[in-house]
Amino acid sequence: MMDGAAGLGLTFLLALVSATVFLVLRCQRLGRPFGPSSRWLALLVIVLTAVATTAVALLVTGVSDKLHALVGVVAPSGLWLGYMRQRQDGRRSLAQEILTFWLASLLERLHQTMAEDREIWCEGRIDDSWTVHELSMAAEHYHERIRQRMSVEERRKERVQARLQAIERRLDVATLIEDSVGRSKVIAALGGSAVTNKVRYQRYLNDFGRLHGVLVHDAERELSRLLDSAYRCGLRSLPRYDPAVLDLTRARSHP
Repeated sequence: MMDGAAGLGLTFLLALVSATVFLVLRCQRLGRPFGPSSRWLALLVIVLTAVATTAVALLVTGVSDKLHALVGVVAPSGLWLGYMRQRQDGRRSLAQEILTFWLASLLERLHQTMAEDREIWCEGRIDDSWTVHELSMAAEHYHERIRQRMSVEERRKERVQARLQAIERRLDVATLIEDSVGRSKVIAALGGSAVTNKVRYQRYLNDFGRLHGVLVHDAERELSRLLDSAYRCGLRSLPRYDPAVLDLTRARSHP
């Protein structure tokens, strides 16, 4: 039998490991709990969970050290299991509220900082200075690499192909505007796809310059959503598209 201090120390260490595992499980498909903006909050959540778990073990004095260890491993599971039940039921049980109310604000803030990290990552892979052609090439570049690395089920769930098509349809119309084709061709192109056949675009038929800007802006947002899907699915090593590098590679392959 270990003395009380050693037993509680072991419980605390087990709770730290358990809390880390269950926090990572909780954050799957949400983001990185240990990203640049979120790591300190994640560590705080883990430590506070371990402290609370050790306090619970301290309250059950007189029981075996094995039960203390069991508490250290099992109690932090509320970080994940409670979250999964909430997602399935759409509500929080009273027991869950009692168990995690003191961590609720920290966990909510952690989710926010993970979203901030995800947004920064996505924005870093889109350049506002790209031409319509370069934006289109970037979408194809990212789509191809995402398609290769995602499972069939992930691609279906994240609507990877549909997002690429939505980008292309918008940029097709933007290209027609840049080429100064007739008004009738632009209107026909807008009406040729459910993506562009919307009041949002039709209201700018008397201002093609504004319409062009809105189409490009929406295409960039759709590309950001595609990258968001990649980030949440763990493809965070996806390199940034660089038109200059691609042009150099093509020049070398076609001397």
